[in-house]
This record gives sequence, structure tokens and C-alpha cells, in this order.
Amino acid sequence: MTKDTRIFFGSKIGAILAAAGSSVGLGNIWRFPTETGANGGAAFILIYVLFMFILGIPVMISEFAVGRYGQCAVGNAFEKMSGGKKWWRLMGLVPVVSGFLVLSYYAVVSGWTLEYAFVAGANGFAGKTAAEYTADFQSFSSDPVKPCIWLFILLALNCAIVAMGIQKGIERGAKIMMPILFVSILVLAVYSMTLPGAGKGLEFLFKPDFSKVTSSVVLSAMGQAFFSLSVGLCCLCTYASYFRKDVNLVKNAVSVASIDTLVAIMAGLIIFPAVYSVDGLSPNEGPSLVFITLPNVFQQVFGGAPVLAYLFSLMFYFLLVMAAITSSISMLEMPVSFFIDSFGTSRTTASVIVTIVCFVLGIACALSFGIWSDVKIYGMGFFDLFDFLVAKFIMPIGALILSIFTGWIVNERLLKAELTNNGTLKQPMYGIFRLCVRYVAPACIILIFLNELGLLM
Repeated sequence: MTKDTRIFFGSKIGAILAAAGSSVGLGNIWRFPTETGANGGAAFILIYVLFMFILGIPVMISEFAVGRYGQCAVGNAFEKMSGGKKWWRLMGLVPVVSGFLVLSYYAVVSGWTLEYAFVAGANGFAGKTAAEYTADFQSFSSDPVKPCIWLFILLALNCAIVAMGIQKGIERGAKIMMPILFVSILVLAVYSMTLPGAGKGLEFLFKPDFSKVTSSVVLSAMGQAFFSLSVGLCCLCTYASYFRKDVNLVKNAVSVASIDTLVAIMAGLIIFPAVYSVDGLSPNEGPSLVFITLPNVFQQVFGGAPVLAYLFSLMFYFLLVMAAITSSISMLEMPVSFFIDSFGTSRTTASVIVTIVCFVLGIACALSFGIWSDVKIYGMGFFDLFDFLVAKFIMPIGALILSIFTGWIVNERLLKAELTNNGTLKQPMYGIFRLCVRYVAPACIILIFLNELGLLM
């Protein structure tokens, strides 16, 4: 596909919502509360916000600049922006490999949210004990059929949206789902703050205790800022190739990061007051927080008001479904965009092919919790292996290469022209961006990489 035939997002708000949808995902709902709960609360959040500005946003701006300048597949965009150095085209493998791997296992967990939204809608959480919630989740996740059915439904929804195109599919979907997500999370957060244990939860979330700050906490906050925005996978680089030339890349990056952080904090406003309203529970339990602890919490907190317990549970899991779909769409679009631009494949055909491959890989990930739990590669099941490869290698290495590319390889006049829209915009923070992307971001990414591999602690 040539630059002249490129389809763009139809509006600036559509571009922002689509990019925000890519960043806002399930990690905002459970990884952020988990990391916050495990690392001291408010002090962790302040450090996280700092790294969002000196690490997350500069790398995101870099992805936007490469994608918008190239207005083509990621590999071709890197080659084009490097001045024609063909070996930079190898960067095109990042969105293809990462798209297949991350969507395959992410769609499994996203399918779980569909199951739990269905159970919540059928009032299936009512009247159960804590042990039953654990047994139900273990039974479901290890079932050889149910997770695969939800996996198929989730991927089929993504395929339908992506196949409809940039404006009619991805942008329209973002304009519908992101406002629903915002309204849902706002309603749940406001009501959660009225619960009996809300004061303790809010204090934990907003009253910093810097005595709990250690090097481990700093590294965790740095990693959360990095992973929260999904930089390094080239999702945002792919989306930016559909940005018009009048889009303010810096403003968009700040807007997306702000939305992402706001959603994460509001997720904390839902979870911390609710969890602290029930004795003996902790908010730092990872995925089990969402699928085991919270169904129990909602029933206990609203035990005297079954209707509220039903509505709160239903809204919460519907919120998770919206977050799962908006973020997984971008994962599917990455390899789809590659096949369209590189081989001239139609959007529908590319969407179906990628979906089928991800479904097959996703089945392997889903079954790794059940009948294939004994199948190990380097001691890991398919789900854990894919997660390991993406989180520990592809994301940090991709982000590091991106920082080096925009900080040291790209002609500075070209980069500055892209960020200022050929001089029509003032970017007074350009010097700080340049400093961060050349020195701060690479140093932080290397530390995250080493920490994730367990080489620092």
C-alpha cells in the first residue's frame, strides 16, 4: 500500500481514543493494583508517574514519530526514516512476532473475562463461599473446552472489528467502547468509595509512605510505567501510521499516557476500598485478584443488598471485557497491517489468516492450564512461555532499539520536523524529550530488562 492510498483515522479524537484503547487493558485493572499493593501504595504511584514522563511518554512519542513519518508497515517505516538503510526493515518482524505471541495468550485471559461477565449476568456468583470461587476458577481455567470457546468468540469479535477497517472498524469501535469503559469505571469507583472500608483503601492509595521505598520499589514502578503503555511492541507505531499529518504527536502521547494513568488509578479506587472492606484480604494477588478474590469481595460487601452485588459484579466484568477488546484489537492490527502493506493482502483476508493462527496458538495456551499442563518448553507451558518471551525480551528489546533509533540514528532535523509538523507547532519540551530518548530511556529499559530477568535482585 502506498502513502497516497493510506487510510487515516477520521478524527483527532478517534486517533487518541484508538491509541488509548491500545494502552488501556487488563493490566491497568489488575497489574496496577497488584504492583501498588505490593510496593507500598501512594509512594509507588508517585514514582510510577515520574517514570511515565521520563520513560513511557518519550518512547511513545518515538513510536508515533516513526509510524506517522512512514505511513506504512513498521519495517518499511524504519527503513524510510533511517534514510534507506534496508537492514532496519528487520524491525518489521517485531509487530508480526509480538502480535501473534501476545494476542495468543492475552486472548485466553480476555476470554476468561467474557466467561465471568456471562456468569455475573446470570447471577452465578451469589451464595458461594471463598473456597468455591477458587474451585470454580480452577475448574474453568483447566477445562479443555470452555476457555477455547470464549477464546474463539473474543478473537472473532476482534477479527470482525479489524476487518471493517481503520475508520469503520477500529476508530468506530474505540469511540463506542472507550466512553463506555470510562463511564463504567467512574460509576464503580464513586460507589466503591462509599463502602465501609473506603477510608483505609483511599489512605493506602493516596497517602505516600516513603519509608517503604526501596530500589525494588523503584524498579517495579519503572517497569509498570513501561509495560502499562505497551511500548516496544509497535502497536502504537502501527496506529500512528494512520495518523494524519496535522496530528500533534506530543499532545497525543501525553493524552494517551494521561488516560492510561487515570484508568489505572480509578481501577485502584474500585479495588482498594472494596478489598479493605473485607477482613483478611489483600489487593496484591495478581490475576487471582480479578477471578477469585473480587467475586468474593463483591458478594461479601453487598451481601445485604443482592441487587447491588449483582449490578456491581456485572458492571465490573463488563468493564474488563471492554478493556480486553480495545487493547487486543491493536495486537491483531499489527500483523494484519504487515500483511496488507507487504504482500497486498486484502484487509479481510489478512484479518482472517492472523485470527486463525492466533486461535491455534491460543488453544495451546489455554490448554496449558489443563490437559497440556505437563507439556513444557524450557520448563514452561505455552502460556507462560509466550508471556515470558513478550514481557522479558520482545518489549524491552523493541523499546531499546526504538530509543536508540530515534535518539541516535534518525537525522535530528527530520525528527524535529515530524514532532513540530514541519515547524507549524511549537514543542518547547523537545530538548527534554531528546535527552530522555537518548540517555534516560535506554538506561531505564536496560535496568527493567535486567530486573525482569532477575539479574539485579
